[in-house]
Amino acid sequence: MRSVERFDVDPEGVAQRLRDGMAGGVLAFPLTSFREDGSLDLESYRAYLTAQVATAPGALFPACGTGEFGALEEDEYRAVVRTAVEVAGGQLPVVAGTGYGWAQAVRFARIAEEAGADALLVMPHYLVAAPQDGLVEQLRRIAGGTRLPLIAYQRGQVTFTADSVRRIAEIPTVVGIKDGHSDLDRLQRLTLAAPDGFLFFNGAATAEIQARAYATVGVPAYSSAVHAFAPEIADAFFTALRDGEDAVTRKLLRDFFVPLVELRDRVPGYAVSLVKAAARLRGLPVGPVRAPLVDPGPSDLADLEKILDAGLELVGAARHRTA
Repeated sequence: MRSVERFDVDPEGVAQRLRDGMAGGVLAFPLTSFREDGSLDLESYRAYLTAQVATAPGALFPACGTGEFGALEEDEYRAVVRTAVEVAGGQLPVVAGTGYGWAQAVRFARIAEEAGADALLVMPHYLVAAPQDGLVEQLRRIAGGTRLPLIAYQRGQVTFTADSVRRIAEIPTVVGIKDGHSDLDRLQRLTLAAPDGFLFFNGAATAEIQARAYATVGVPAYSSAVHAFAPEIADAFFTALRDGEDAVTRKLLRDFFVPLVELRDRVPGYAVSLVKAAARLRGLPVGPVRAPLVDPGPSDLADLEKILDAGLELVGAARHRTA
């Protein structure tokens, strides 16, 4: 089992491991397992993570958006990250989520560092809009509080300019950006402003929908929420896209991903709630979502079941129904 003691953090080494992983598979954002009473279920989480790691994703991102970072207490966060590190066992990079204001982000960052994480995904800060100088300073302050490499997540209230990307790339431990805005004109400008080797990846909700477009501006890597409940589908799409099998990618987009997105857009928060519900439909031990998210109702759940079955049929996989 991999030690969780960390004294040898090498930002460029971590970045290279991420770069290699991103070239070979989707980035996995695992769900966090809760019991029906809402308490953390570490035993089920470990079993679920073991199955996720066995599919060889490019990297593992525990306690991020799909993992309901915002609903975790600090002790729960520590346990979630430590468990992910133990299950990964050094086979792939573990990038933990952090966020809120910079002071809280540093506190979570230090917990993740002690738990053995390889890097951190800095999620958008809370509530207030901020100018570019403030966004850059936020990352500087977080970087000053942890040895771990940072990936900035631009989404919601966080949008970087090309000049800001140049500035954050000068922070030694900032190694990349996850983009959730899908503004390809702006993103192209950011990639051109960044130094060679700076990481970029597609972090749009249901990223497969826009994966082909992102690739045209030099950002082929992406995170996959679908991997959290149907790695067979996520991997089939990744392979088809990588190998130029356009007919396969179009069929998967038309018959699975687009219907999933249309269902996702019915209710705020379904980007996570549907993923967790689909995992439960497959018998995966993840439990319900925590407030403020809500689980889908019977009608939406029935539609989700049809979409899931269609996707699995497309890739020749069978769904194991819950008892």
